[in-house]
This record gives sequence, structure tokens and C-alpha cells, in this order.
Amino acid sequence: MEQASLPSQDNSRLIRRLLLLVAGAFVFAFALVPLYDVLCRATGFNGKTATGFATGGLPTQVASPAQPRAAVDRSRLVRVEFTGTVMPGLPWDMRPLQFSVELHPGEMQQVSYLVRNLSDKPVTGQAVPSVSPGQAAQHFEKIECFCFEQQTLAPGEAREMPLAFIVKPEIGADIAQITLSYAFFSLDGQRQTLTRNREEK
Repeated sequence: MEQASLPSQDNSRLIRRLLLLVAGAFVFAFALVPLYDVLCRATGFNGKTATGFATGGLPTQVASPAQPRAAVDRSRLVRVEFTGTVMPGLPWDMRPLQFSVELHPGEMQQVSYLVRNLSDKPVTGQAVPSVSPGQAAQHFEKIECFCFEQQTLAPGEAREMPLAFIVKPEIGADIAQITLSYAFFSLDGQRQTLTRNREEK
């Protein structure tokens, strides 16, 4: 009888370990996007800029400390293009009101994105920006940005979200075009998944 119970105990132990492995893989997959974003911001890889963390653990932008403004370089123009993506789980629509601008390095520019909540309930989201080419990120300074804070929209609400920025004069002469992309993530979805994971444990 003792010999018959040993394989059963071994099987139970194996099943517990496999379940722990599956739970660990799920948590790792859930955390992969924020971790990748943190790595990119720490190293400057993929055109990411400095961040802090939102309440839900999602990266949030940190405004640069005020610095003396360099003179405007009127000898050349840089074209900045704007794009936006809404990630799965966030029932919003998002688009830039201007798809591109041309400016002199050192010149402050203001644009806006239009964001609309398509659902029938309040939803909170967080925008995460990315600048390409990557070497332009350190020369792209956001003065005012909706990405600095979480954004909550009421059911059906549409809002213009402002962005003020400068392309620093130190940017390389070989860079004539920059693309600023925003990805909006659902913080409500992140909180629900975290809550569900805690309850399952």
C-alpha cells in the first residue's frame, strides 16, 4: 500500500509545480510590456524617454526639469510626424489633430490629440510615447504632455489633449524627420487583471 501511495504523492507534487510554473509564466507575460518599456527608458533604446510609475504599475512620463532654452536654429527645418495607437482592452479612439509639423530646432511647438471614450462607462488610460529614430529621443523634449498623467474619460467623452515640445538644436544635422508615436493602455484592465491574480492566489 505504501508503494502505491508514493506515485500518487509524486504526481500531486508534480501537478503543483506545473501549476506554479504556469502561474509564473502568466505573471511574467503580463509584466513583460512594462518591463520592456522600463528597460527602453533606462537605456534610451527604441526612442523611449524618462519615466516614473503610475499607480497601476504602468510607466508614466516624467517632465524634464526646467532648463535654459537654447537659441533657435533657423538655418534648417525638422519635420515631426504624429501617430497614435489604442491598445487592446481600451475602448477609445485616438488621433492627432495635426499629422505633421515643420519647425526650427529650438522652437517650441504645440499640437493636440483628440481622444474619445467609445464605451458607456468611465475609463482610465495611460499614454506611453516613443520617438524614432532612436537617436533623436534625447533631443526631443516634452514641455507639456497628456502622457505625464493618467487620463480618465467619462462615457462618450471626447477631449483634446495638448502636447508642447521642443526639438533641441543639438540634434544631428542628418536627422530631418522624427516620428512621435503614442500607445494608450487601459489602466482599468491592468487593475482588474492584478486583482484577479491576487484572488486566485
